[in-house]
Order: sequence, then C-alpha cells, then structure tokens
Amino acid sequence: MFNDNQASSAIAVRPKDSLGCLSSQLYKDLELDAGEFKFYRKCTRDGMTSAVNMPASDRGLLVGVSLRSGHSRRILSGHRWTSHDFEKDSIYIRDFADDYRAELRRGFDFVLMELPQAFMTTACYERSGSSTPRVSSLAGRKDPILGHLAQILSLTLERQSEASPLFVEQLGVMIGTHLIDRYGNASSESKSKSRRLSSLQETRAKDMLLAKARGNVSIEEIANACNLSRSYFIRAFSETTHRTPHQWLLEQRIDRARDLLKHSDSSLTEIAMTCGFSDQSHFTRTFSQLVGMPPGMWRRQTTG
Repeated sequence: MFNDNQASSAIAVRPKDSLGCLSSQLYKDLELDAGEFKFYRKCTRDGMTSAVNMPASDRGLLVGVSLRSGHSRRILSGHRWTSHDFEKDSIYIRDFADDYRAELRRGFDFVLMELPQAFMTTACYERSGSSTPRVSSLAGRKDPILGHLAQILSLTLERQSEASPLFVEQLGVMIGTHLIDRYGNASSESKSKSRRLSSLQETRAKDMLLAKARGNVSIEEIANACNLSRSYFIRAFSETTHRTPHQWLLEQRIDRARDLLKHSDSSLTEIAMTCGFSDQSHFTRTFSQLVGMPPGMWRRQTTG
C-alpha cells in the first residue's frame, strides 16, 4: 500500500516517451524500430498543451512531418524563444546533439523518423564528400515530398506486419538523402548529376530482388553487390527502371500472381504466400491498387 507521500510522488512522476512527450497525453503512439532507423506516429487531441525538455545526446537527427494543420510550438534556441505554426506537410528537423526545449500548443499528429549519427555521416560523405553532416535545424517549413512520404509511413506504422524490411530500409534511405540534399551540405553537382545502372548492375540487382521471395534482401546487400552506395543505388535504379526497387519487386510479384490466377487452381491464400505477401488481405489490397480490381474478380473475368 502507498502512503500519502508515495502516492503524491507517483502522481508527480509522469512518464515520457523517448522523444520527450508525455505518454499519458498521446492517444496514438506507434513505433517501428527497423534497427538502423526508427519511425514513430505521435498524436494528441486538439487543445492539448505540453512541454518537451531533453538534454543533448548522440542519437543523430530527428525529422517530424505534420499530418494535419493547427499545431504550433515555441522553441528555445540559445536564449531566444521562436514561435512556429504547422500546416499539413510542415516539418521540423531537430539535431539530438543540441539541448531541446519546446512548448507544444494545440494538438498535433506527426510522423517522425530518427536517423542515427552513423547513417548521417556516411550519407553526407557519399553525397558531398564531407564526412561532417550539417543539416539545418528548422521548424514549420512545408515540404510536400516529405509530406507524401509521411503518408506512406503512417500506413506502414498501422500495418507493420505487412512492411517488408526492403521497403522500410528504402524509405529510410530516401528520407535521409532528401534531408541531406535539401537542407544539408550536399553539392549541387551531387544532386543534379544523372545516374543509371549498367546492364550488369541492373541484371544483378533484379536477380537479387527476385531471389528473395519475401523481400528480405536489403538495399545495402544489393548496393554492395553493385559497388554502389545505397542512396546512389536507389536513385540509379529508379532512373534506369522508372521504379523504386520496392515498386519494381511488387510489380513482379503481381505479374506472377496473375499468371497463377489464370493458369492454376491455387487458392488466393496459396497464391499470396507463393508470391511473397504476408497474407491474403495484404495480397488483395496490393493487387487491387496495381491492377484496379481484386484478384478474385480479375480471375473470374480472365478465365470466364
């Protein structure tokens, strides 16, 4: 049994999450730890006010993207407070190496990504030749590209069982590269130069993607096999095929599924597993998005 002092102490200690938010105020709190990258979805209700006060650490960089308008915050920078309003697709970038103190006003709905220091150092060197990552801290600036990726991330966080490691790694590298290119010290040459895979690299990459039926091959493995960095490989693959590696692999799986639907008596569940989907529901959603109708309907129309 608690005595009065213990009870008061327990009430006073309000647990905070790893980003400094009061856990009790979050009505949605999702996290996906992908090893190298961490993704979050943090939501509070309208009218909520709170504060974040975190000491400096070596965790790397945090980028947050607002999924709705209406949030605002005051951030202490040095000895000066600045106010920032967030619309949909507005972002903030926070370097964990700096102390962070902010007053959060009104509710928020953010998708966030934590990029480790090691990734930032390597990626900056690959993009600009500098081994010192310099990405500007900012708050309240709109970024439609990150807004689009945040929508994808929010669905990924809701359906983590369907997210392949390949897809999650690809998202992390794309977001990190975008941050460095737009807000960091990457040279203009590194951003504008056209890049394509050689025929040998393209064949090797596609063979490796197809060899792992469930997509458990990593971008890093494929990039290493092509003697390229991950960010260079993703851009070169996209310029060569007009698809990201994950998009290309999904299309190959759907092509195989259509062949099985047309020429076999396998059930939808069997086809889903054969083609590397997590379950029939995942298969049906993906097939419908790419083909325009559910697989059962497509089979009936195709086979008569």
